[in-house]
Formats: sequence, structure tokens, C-alpha cells
Amino acid sequence: MIMTSRYPVPAGVHRVEETINRSRFLTTVGHAPTVEAARAFIAQVREEFADATHNCWAYVAGPPGSTAQVGMSDDGEPHGTAGRPMLTVLLHSGVGEIVAVVTRYYGGIKLGKGGLVRAYSGGVKLALETVPLVEKVPRRELALTFAYSFLTPVQRLLPSFEADVQSELFTDRVRLLLTVPAEQADALVEAIREVTHGRLDVEHVN
Repeated sequence: MIMTSRYPVPAGVHRVEETINRSRFLTTVGHAPTVEAARAFIAQVREEFADATHNCWAYVAGPPGSTAQVGMSDDGEPHGTAGRPMLTVLLHSGVGEIVAVVTRYYGGIKLGKGGLVRAYSGGVKLALETVPLVEKVPRRELALTFAYSFLTPVQRLLPSFEADVQSELFTDRVRLLLTVPAEQADALVEAIREVTHGRLDVEHVN
């Protein structure tokens, strides 16, 4: 399932520059975990290059290839020559939660529609070749309650499922609040059910 698997996201802000027929193109990419973050990033770049001829943009605020939260703008370039080609590159990049702004300073030579499509999509491709990436691991929070006698075997299981203990509550039973990679959550619960012989209460916090 697309929402639970790990995927690469930009590690920070990254910029590349090229000149095509005297027009200067600067492509700035960054991390966009939400639509709000994407729009804030776009606003920041537009402010930085307020004197540019165009600041065209596109974003995918979700897992790679997900079209649930996307956006794009030609910012005054002919319709379909900037934002759409940029978005297409982002959607096929294998990178999630990414925003790209291509800033153009017009150099006096018209590129034509085909030339613009190549320039804007090419800028994003160029940036993607060198952008530093980190792995995003969607995590879930679980609250597990079981008898105190099972604490040691449960604790031994946790590292192999990359689970982190957030808090422990000891009463007549043990209550552990854990975060675990979403893709591992079900397997972890099953493994703990096994060592506790089914005497386990599970609460999915998120």
C-alpha cells in the first residue's frame, strides 16, 4: 500500500542553474510534507526572485506518484508549458513530498512551446539528479498492555521491528506506548501476541 511504505524525500533545499538561449533558469527544490509547506516554499522562492520574469512551480505533497495533493502553475508562461511538465517529472521521479520552483530570467530569445516544455521539465530533472535525499519512514503509534511477566520477551522483540518505546506505565500490568514503522506494525502485534499467548490489549493511537 502506497501510504505505508518507505520512500525518499528531499533532505533540504537544493538549487541548480542553467542558461538556455540566453534565458537563465534556476530550479529550486525542497521538502513539502504538506500543501501548506509547499505553498510556503513557493512564496519564499518567489520573494527571493521577485524581479524574475516567471516563477513557475509544481509540487507533490505526498508519497511518490500520488496525485492526491498536487499543484502547479505556469506563472504567465503559455498554458501547459511549465507547471504541467514540471509536475509530470515530479510524479515519475520516485521522490515524495517534493516541491519545485523554476525561476526564469528572460534573455530576449523566444523558446517556443516545445522549447519551454523542455526547459522547465529539464530544470526539474537536472535538480533531481543531485538533490540530497533521506528516507521517510511513516510510523504508527501503538499502546500495548500485557502482564508484567511478559515484559522481557516483549522488549527483546522490539529492535527487530524498529520499534521505539515512547513511555512505560507499570500498574498491575505493563502499558507500553510505542512507535513503529507502519509497514511493521501488524507483524509486531502478531509477534507480541505470540509471546504473551494472546493476552494482549492493543490500542492503535494513530
